[in-house]
Amino acid sequence: MEKQLLENTINFVKLKLKNAEAGHDWFHIERVWKLSKIISEKEGGELEIIELGALLHDIADPKFHNGDETLALKISREFLESQNLEDKKIEKVLFIIKHISFKNRNEKSEFSTENPLKELQIVQDADRLDAIGAIGIARTFNFGGFKNNLMYDPEILPKLNMSKEEYKKSDGTTINHFYEKLLLLKDLMNTEAAKKIASKRHDFMENFLQEFLQEWEVKI
Repeated sequence: MEKQLLENTINFVKLKLKNAEAGHDWFHIERVWKLSKIISEKEGGELEIIELGALLHDIADPKFHNGDETLALKISREFLESQNLEDKKIEKVLFIIKHISFKNRNEKSEFSTENPLKELQIVQDADRLDAIGAIGIARTFNFGGFKNNLMYDPEILPKLNMSKEEYKKSDGTTINHFYEKLLLLKDLMNTEAAKKIASKRHDFMENFLQEFLQEWEVKI
């Protein structure tokens, strides 16, 4: 990617996310960006589109903007147009932003040669990798605290196979979120490079949950 475009994008994202919730701040974006480049080294793809998609993918996360799924697309389009990026590339970046979310995984999308499927898969994998492992655990509890959710309640069972609307409205416990989403991500990775990283992070979460439940039940 052109150096000036990269610098401008980084500065733009840092400014937009200056006061963001800690699990969805610049540091999350930076990790996803770096992971995307690592995966791309093994999987290919158009690097400029991958980097821009990674840097802009959470510029306006709907859960912090009253569920508005169009705002991120609007902000990203206006920024990229201000950078004089060609329309075809802008559409590819917006395609990634629109389809990256876990809650949209069951929606049918029209993939074609015009749509950057490989680039989406790489950024999506990077974003999902940052949701699991040690960082994933930290982000999950941070967001649970942000929403003032219970950490755990044995009487509140996880809700599996939720629809998109149910997932958006869910206010279950933080531990349930592992079973409702995080433990599912390993098997949803698109690329072989991401699958290898995910396996280790998945095991770390399972060990954490085992220890957490033992301590919760005061099993010494």
